[in-house]
Amino acid sequence: MNALQFSRTGDLAALEYLELPTPVPAEGEVLVQVKAAGLNPSDVKNVLGRFPYTVLPRVPGRDFAGVVVEGPQALVGREVWGTGKEPGFFRDGSHAQWLTLPASGVALKPEALSFTQAASLGVPYTTAWDALQRSQVGQGTRLLVIGGNGAVGSAALALGRVLGAEVVGAVRRADQQSALAAKGFDSFVLGAADELAGQVGGFFKGGADVIFDTTGFWLPASVAALATWGRIAIIAAPVDGQVQLPSLALYRKGGSVVGINSLLYDTQACAAMLEQFGRFFDQGRLALPEGLVESPLSEGLARYAEVNTGRSDKVILIP
Repeated sequence: MNALQFSRTGDLAALEYLELPTPVPAEGEVLVQVKAAGLNPSDVKNVLGRFPYTVLPRVPGRDFAGVVVEGPQALVGREVWGTGKEPGFFRDGSHAQWLTLPASGVALKPEALSFTQAASLGVPYTTAWDALQRSQVGQGTRLLVIGGNGAVGSAALALGRVLGAEVVGAVRRADQQSALAAKGFDSFVLGAADELAGQVGGFFKGGADVIFDTTGFWLPASVAALATWGRIAIIAAPVDGQVQLPSLALYRKGGSVVGINSLLYDTQACAAMLEQFGRFFDQGRLALPEGLVESPLSEGLARYAEVNTGRSDKVILIP
């Protein structure tokens, strides 16, 4: 089969486009013909050596959509999608023509989604779903998403609305605010850190019940913008990993910080998440992804380089 593979880490020159043996599923596993595979920043960071636990040599790629060709009879011929902490790190991933996984590690793909659309959603949507669930977002929750224009942030806004929350996004630029308005979301352009509480107060009197900071830079400022008993969810941090937290103000509000890491969840746990929110696409409650860029897997090396230098649109590799 054709696949991308790296046998060392440190720079993208380690990534090669190769011919590899087609994997053979073990007992209890499925063999998936990959129809589309998402390219995430974490896939690029993996080749660069940011995840020292990755077992080499390795085919990268976490997100995929495809068709089961071998495995339990109930799954053979079914269209599936998936993601998780193992593909690309502990076992070969989705940037290949074929992929093996535990049978319980794939979910049935929503009919409303094409293979390309489904492959674009795994990491961003499971991350957002986990953040909302663990932050107890539900009917009437006042939710602020900082970085609402990004992949995870936009997923959080969409899922939050489906869950019945009052959602507001915060972005850096006016054009990003306009883009969110076109999707029906209220938002504001971020000012200085000490202005955040006032900006949030313009939408939510008394502060937000949940603030989801997808950027890694607004945790200290979010404390002042938080309502009593509020929660702050974070998925990123500054380069040195350190922030100065106003802990006195946080505990006096009864506030809490929730750390979100998609690499804590195996394919089985992610499949359960995909089943939970995937139905919203078939029900027409979640908008179908747009603006995706399809690229042949054979051009994957160039696509990795582009994502590494800041390409923002979503790239989907097609084997």
